[in-house]
Order: sequence, then structure tokens, then C-alpha cells
Amino acid sequence: MLSDDDLARLLEAARGAAARAYAPYSGFRVGAAVLSGRGEVFAGCNVENASYGLTICAERNAVFGLVASGEAPPTVLAVLIYTPTPTPTAPCGACRQVLNEFGPGCEVVSACDGPERLRTTLDRLLPDAFGPRNLA
Repeated sequence: MLSDDDLARLLEAARGAAARAYAPYSGFRVGAAVLSGRGEVFAGCNVENASYGLTICAERNAVFGLVASGEAPPTVLAVLIYTPTPTPTAPCGACRQVLNEFGPGCEVVSACDGPERLRTTLDRLLPDAFGPRNLA
């Protein structure tokens, strides 16, 4: 379970990232922040592309930033997804799969401008997930 301090750090980073999102087509800005195994926070935002299939989600950008940092092994303890909307938004299936690679039991928090928050774990959002253990 995330501490109040870690939750506040993740929310601040995710809100800042959402403000920098590149979303000229959908107008749907998303910011995400992951808490690494070392306690560091890595933020990412969604980046849309005119070739829609090349768009990348905020959650994956945050995870890829963690990997690029060189933390070994790259581990996600928690992820917070922020959308400036009245209700929270859960991560998409592709993001769930990427999160599973680095934090199969991580805490997942979805926050918004409204009072509602979703709090769960990745293994509840993606039960019986395919992952590295399946390739052994």
C-alpha cells in the first residue's frame, strides 16, 4: 500500500506530465507516474501521432523512462494515472501488459479532478497475465 507521501509525489508528477501531453487529435491528456523499486518517480504523458497507431500512452512512457534510467532490475512498485476529467480512467490493455512485465503485483491508482479514485493492483486488473514466466 502506498504511503501518503508516495501517493502525493506520484500525483504531482502525473499532473505535471498530463499538462505536457501532446494530444492535438483527441484532446484527452493523460499523465502517469511510476514508483520504482528504488523509490524514484518516473513520469510520462501520452503523445499522439497523426498515424494513430503510433500514439504512445502515458503509462508506457513512464515505464520506459524507468527502464532508460538504468535501474536494474527495473521494477514498478506502483503507478498513478491522472486525467483532468470528472471521473478516473484505468490503464488500457496494452499498458497493463507492459506494467505486468515490470510490476505484476504493483499498486494501480487512477486519479482525476473529481473526488473519485480507483485503487487496485495490476494482478486484479490483468488476471492470469502472460509474462516472462511463460517464456521460461
